[in-house]
Amino acid sequence: MDVVYKGVRVRVLRGDITEVEAEAVVNPANSLLIMGGGVAGAIRRRGGAEIEEEARRHAPLPVGEAIATGAGGLRARWVIHAPTMRRPAMRIGLQNVRKAMRAALRCASDLKARSIAFPGLGTGVGGVAAADAAEVMVEELKRHIDEGTPLREVLLIGFDEELQGAFKRAVERLLKL
Repeated sequence: MDVVYKGVRVRVLRGDITEVEAEAVVNPANSLLIMGGGVAGAIRRRGGAEIEEEARRHAPLPVGEAIATGAGGLRARWVIHAPTMRRPAMRIGLQNVRKAMRAALRCASDLKARSIAFPGLGTGVGGVAAADAAEVMVEELKRHIDEGTPLREVLLIGFDEELQGAFKRAVERLLKL
């Protein structure tokens, strides 16, 4: 699914975020920036240990802030680490998803990134329902685009059918003009 909202192409895809091509890829991190499991672990395995080594120099990083590192062997220029939880494998609420999304978008703007790929934030070990996370993420994306952004393409990557569908429904509801 592709939608253009105020000059920004928003694409909903199903797949593996470590295989997409975008200037920035978002890691829904923990504040310690330990990249053990979930999306973070996949990014580390595909992109290389140097991503985690660089990120860990910035720990602890609070929920609501984000930093960028190199992307190692990924098809990206940067990995944006946006903590959704304080410690690995914590259950979180929707407010953490909102804070992480805002922080990642702010970091992307600071980098002047033109394209960014997001997985579901908080939808793994964080325990947030795919539909709820997708809704909050697209609300924040809409707000960010409305305020002006250097982004020209945003990829919302659903690892499974449920998350892909949740992203599609949220985009249709919030970004269709």
